[in-house]
Amino acid sequence: MSPSSTFLIILIIFLLASSARSRKPRYQLSVDFYAKSCPKLDQLVASVTSQHFKEAPVSAPATIRLFFHDCFVQGCDASVLISSKPGSKELAERDADDNKELAQEAFDAIDMAKALVERNCPGVVSCADILAIAARDFVHLAGGPYYQVKKGRWDGKISMASRVASNLPRSNATVDELVRIFSSKGLTLEDMVILSGAHTIGFAHCKQFVSRLYDYKGTKQPDPSMDPRLLKALKMSCPHFGGNTDIVAPFDVTTPFAFDNAYYGNLMAKLGLLASDQALFLDPRTKVLVQEMAKDKNKFFQAFGVAMDKMGSIGVKRGTKHGERRKVCSLHVG
Repeated sequence: MSPSSTFLIILIIFLLASSARSRKPRYQLSVDFYAKSCPKLDQLVASVTSQHFKEAPVSAPATIRLFFHDCFVQGCDASVLISSKPGSKELAERDADDNKELAQEAFDAIDMAKALVERNCPGVVSCADILAIAARDFVHLAGGPYYQVKKGRWDGKISMASRVASNLPRSNATVDELVRIFSSKGLTLEDMVILSGAHTIGFAHCKQFVSRLYDYKGTKQPDPSMDPRLLKALKMSCPHFGGNTDIVAPFDVTTPFAFDNAYYGNLMAKLGLLASDQALFLDPRTKVLVQEMAKDKNKFFQAFGVAMDKMGSIGVKRGTKHGERRKVCSLHVG
């Protein structure tokens, strides 16, 4: 082999290696991100979440929902935890109409976990990471899978209520609308069906589904895809007009407090609460996945952990240009 051809081969190898390095993300989340700086982080958060779950089981679905609402609006950066500044023209995310029903128990759990972590590892762990860990803990405490949480997120510097509505799925969304929103976050059709399985626990207010009971899509008739027994029960709690705005109904009418795969079986039995849930069984693109998850709880649990990890990587902030590390989760630094 001539010296020139040897040089050419070396040059090609060097260029390929450089290209591979440049394609690799400069910053990746990792399970052991705080191994040296806060080695007992998971145990610290777990001591708070387990206590909260005993005292207020609603903390579980509330915190999982809080994590979802955080990640879908500007990424998983704890921007949903910021309080609006008094007198400010621009409200923070948590005061957006779509976030007003986020339960206070979830915010309390994160604040308590953050305070404990700060006492043990001051100025080290982001609120965004604590929220991700707490969401996992509550999934497990409610009977769901325990999965590893990758860490290394920074907290976001921006929290604007005006950015919320267009980034969250509606309770009456079609599968096409759901696909559009999920794909805009880098999530697949399968991710969408799996993450929707979080509706195996938790509750929705009447306004989220009342149109299905009385005037589905302007027909002045109930939604034909709802089981008549469920329709009758929901009508007793949710009148068409003037009902109690605090009334809620469980997403999963069969095992409302257990994180299991019953949600999918319910969809097959016309027992989905929201139109956007029931649509997953009615649409041929998602129906097969619903059937698969209804059949195999272990398969759902494994897929759910993977999908939560993927969702937890949306729009992650890094460094002081785009991020901060808050001492108090509801207050920006400085």
